[in-house]
Amino acid sequence: MILIELFAPPGALDSAQREWLARRMIELLMASDQPDDSHAPEVLEAARSWTQVLIHEPTTWVVGGRQSVDPADPPRYVVRVSAPAAWRKDMSGHVIDCLTQALAEAEKAAGRDPDRLRHEPHAWIHVIGVTEGSLGVLGRAMGSLDLIRHLTAPHRDAIARRSTADLPPGHVVDPVCGMTVDLNTTDLTLEYDGTVHGFCHGQCRRIFAEEHGVSLEENRRDEVVQ
Repeated sequence: MILIELFAPPGALDSAQREWLARRMIELLMASDQPDDSHAPEVLEAARSWTQVLIHEPTTWVVGGRQSVDPADPPRYVVRVSAPAAWRKDMSGHVIDCLTQALAEAEKAAGRDPDRLRHEPHAWIHVIGVTEGSLGVLGRAMGSLDLIRHLTAPHRDAIARRSTADLPPGHVVDPVCGMTVDLNTTDLTLEYDGTVHGFCHGQCRRIFAEEHGVSLEENRRDEVVQ
């Protein structure tokens, strides 16, 4: 679902550090400090299982067109994150923050200043949207809606059984992904069988509408690829 490619100077990370950093990136990216606002645990686990990290060590690294990166200097990093284009805008801030935190933790563990990554341009993170229909998995091209359907479909029954007793007034559970939604602040709702459902994203709303034969009259803008 998400491909993370980390580029680091040769020798900056040993094998144990590379393994730890790759796992930490996925852990931070798929975790939530506010469980009530997170997707259902089953959906997060499914998304985690489809997330991959590759670490590259380029033999040539030139900055500013004047000099190569000195191995003796604190390492620079470039991270490229590829995800469906429809998700790119909404996820970019979260992704950049999580991956910067993971790199900072690695720097601190190596005895280097972790704060430099937030004060100097030493970690570039590019979130790239893969054009709809250009992502291939399971032997076929998949769009962002296809991915959400595939990831959430096996867990819809568990989501439907999720207790809402502890939710604040006016909050509901997105029936597709399990995220908690505040009906007072969203226009992404649909009424079906006498119940008002709220959705975290226009794509979850569209999937629910298509599967239940509900007509969508607006909110098309929420489904446009950013």
